Amino acid sequence: MQRGLHNVTRSIYSVHPTLKHSLVQTRNASTYNPLNWLRQKLTADRREKESKEEILAAKEEARGEGQLSLFEQTKSIVPTTEDSAAKPSVPSPKVKKSGTSRKAPPTSHKYSTTYFKMSPRKLNMLGNQISGKPIDYAILQMQFSEKRASKRIMNMLVTAKDHAYRYKHLDMSKLVVGEAWVNKGKVLKRIEPRGRGHMGIRKHKQAKMHIVLKEGMSIEEKKEKERAYKLKKIVSAAAVRENRPIRNPGSMWAW
Repeated sequence: MQRGLHNVTRSIYSVHPTLKHSLVQTRNASTYNPLNWLRQKLTADRREKESKEEILAAKEEARGEGQLSLFEQTKSIVPTTEDSAAKPSVPSPKVKKSGTSRKAPPTSHKYSTTYFKMSPRKLNMLGNQISGKPIDYAILQMQFSEKRASKRIMNMLVTAKDHAYRYKHLDMSKLVVGEAWVNKGKVLKRIEPRGRGHMGIRKHKQAKMHIVLKEGMSIEEKKEKERAYKLKKIVSAAAVRENRPIRNPGSMWAW
């Protein structure tokens, strides 16, 4: 078989002697490098910095062709009237904006806990216990409370006290829990197995507490104010009758 193919190719070359040279493949060395092509296409050519004269000449050429940019056109507009040339430029007076008063310093600081597993009804009891009390007294109450959420509320009060002094610059010795309220959270429902193949739904409630710290009177100042108010109301029977009514009068006149 190979001898027959060899004879056929010999006969073809004898009939067409030029075909033998055309069928022979020749390989020539190529200088093409794909990395050089990528480097030429992808890398940015360094742009030479033009001088001021070249930039001005290019702008004049663009102005003559009418291809100047909008920003350059606005810059080139110069008033040509005689009045505008003769009239000196007067700076416009500064107009004070109305209603831009200085911001008043803060007088309160709001803080809250995150939602945690606690019934809003039970957490509201702690809110009523600390509402209206000085911050130190409220922390002391939560420190010795037997409620499960008292430790969390105590940490929240300490943090709120520190933030009010650090960020709002409030007087730490006069801080009072001005407001305290509780918000409800999500209610998680779980299956509770019952007897005789029955089942119920157990609800796991969540709640969070908000407080507002303000500057107020301490316990000693409140006691002193209440004592002064009570003393002011007391009127004793004197030798001269007074216009005020006598409190707790006796059975007869004192004189």
